Amino acid sequence: MTQIYGKVALIGLGLIASSMFWASKRAGAAGVTSGYARSEATRETARRIGLCDQVCETAAEAVADADLVVLAVPVGAMSAVAQEIAPHLKPGCTVTDVGSVKRHVIDAVAPHLPEGVNFVAGHPLAGTEHSGPESGFDTLFDNRWTLLVPTESASKAATTQLRAYWEALGANVEEMDADHHDLVLAVTSHAPHLIAYTMVGVADDLRRVTDSEVIKYSAAGFRDFTRIAASDPTMWRDVFLTNKDATLEILGRFTEELFALQRAIRTGDGEHLHAYFTRTRAIRRGIIQAGQDTEAPDFGRGQGKT
Repeated sequence: MTQIYGKVALIGLGLIASSMFWASKRAGAAGVTSGYARSEATRETARRIGLCDQVCETAAEAVADADLVVLAVPVGAMSAVAQEIAPHLKPGCTVTDVGSVKRHVIDAVAPHLPEGVNFVAGHPLAGTEHSGPESGFDTLFDNRWTLLVPTESASKAATTQLRAYWEALGANVEEMDADHHDLVLAVTSHAPHLIAYTMVGVADDLRRVTDSEVIKYSAAGFRDFTRIAASDPTMWRDVFLTNKDATLEILGRFTEELFALQRAIRTGDGEHLHAYFTRTRAIRRGIIQAGQDTEAPDFGRGQGKT
């Protein structure tokens, strides 16, 4: 067990922050971890379950003397939180975030941070459909990727230290440019979430299929859509509003592909459909082989099902 930071401050105490605390505790990566949540109920829950060594009544109190400050709040709230904590940051500390969009977060946070503070934007590619302080667990980041996007204010030493912290929490770490990050995530996360929300909404609109039938007869495909569509609505609203260009680009491409498949089905072009599904099946196999599959539910992991 190696201590990476003397004090870590978690601003926002949902799934990611709570998992960071438990994973850090498992690894001994921080001497002390403070936490703050805007909701009094959330702070009370955190105290009850022992989440953080100290749960503070203000963000300013939480970040005092912290070596690492983690902004684990919705993307739309980043700017206001950065303004709030800026006067209270320790000189030379590192500020990071866990938001799913990077260009907007950098633009929203960086201007408010005082000179000498290292801002290394971050994004752990891990999560579940659950939210809140009680949803965290210490293995969430094991063998998952965390992407770091150092800003001009960040020293190499600060980035290296943050990398070591995430690795101690179990993550694989890679650095990436902000705009490229946002395009990659539009493909791998943002557009799929929007499609899932849409598919579940379509099922709700098809009144010829009753609610009980949708629930009772859900096959794996629709079931997985509903799992994704159960994700935090505030977070995803902010993601789509702040990663608009990349998401619209990928959705445009998706629409083109969908029209091509519609045409193949309409014209009975089985060869096109088979070739397309064979190619997409190979991507699924690649995800499994890269160890980036989840433990459950079993969507194609079993012998002979990939």
